Order: sequence, then structure tokens, then C-alpha cells
Amino acid sequence: MDTNEISFNNLPNAVAHLIGEVAEIKQLVEKTHLPTVSPKRVPIGIDDACKLIGKAKSTVYALVRKRLIPCYKNGKKLYFFEDELLAWIENGRKKTVEEIARDATDFVNGKRRANARY
Repeated sequence: MDTNEISFNNLPNAVAHLIGEVAEIKQLVEKTHLPTVSPKRVPIGIDDACKLIGKAKSTVYALVRKRLIPCYKNGKKLYFFEDELLAWIENGRKKTVEEIARDATDFVNGKRRANARY
């Protein structure tokens, strides 16, 4: 259908043509759309874990022995997951001086924040 031919009289035909075109496009998109698969969690070894967290191998072994760092052991080999190591680093966040002062003021005034650690 030529776009120059659209008038009030042939408007239903033009709409029907557009609906057909949209249906064809939709079918093409659905055919080419690949389902998203979540990436597998791939374990990393101790050398990669040391690089990721910036610690020496002996320090990582000490943290494993004290059970302070998330790890997995299969036989004699240690395995780590990157997301767990990054979460472990995030959990060790220290408060800033301003946050400590605000928490102290809130505590004195009787306000306790839900996520405050005392």
C-alpha cells in the first residue's frame, strides 16, 4: 500500500495493512529473541581470589583457617566465588566520622536507626 494513497475513505484498509506489518515484525522479533540465561557462577582459585581482594596468599589461607572468608574446599583445593568475596568485602565497611557522629547524636536523642550497629 502506498502511503500517498491514504484518505478518509481507505483508512480502514491502511489500518489493516499496518496491523499486518506489525504482526510480521513481532514474529521476526520473537524468532530472533534468544532467552536470557543467567550466567553460571564459576569458582575461582586462590590466586584469582588473592588478586580480587588484594591479599597475599598466606593471608587468605589464614582467613580460611579462621573461617572468616567464604570459601569451598574439595579435596586439597580451595574454591571461591567472586560475588561472595565482593559481598564479604562490602560487609567490612567502616563508618565515616560523620556517620558515627550522626549515630551518636541520634542515640542521645533517643532515635535508633534500623540499620545501626551498636
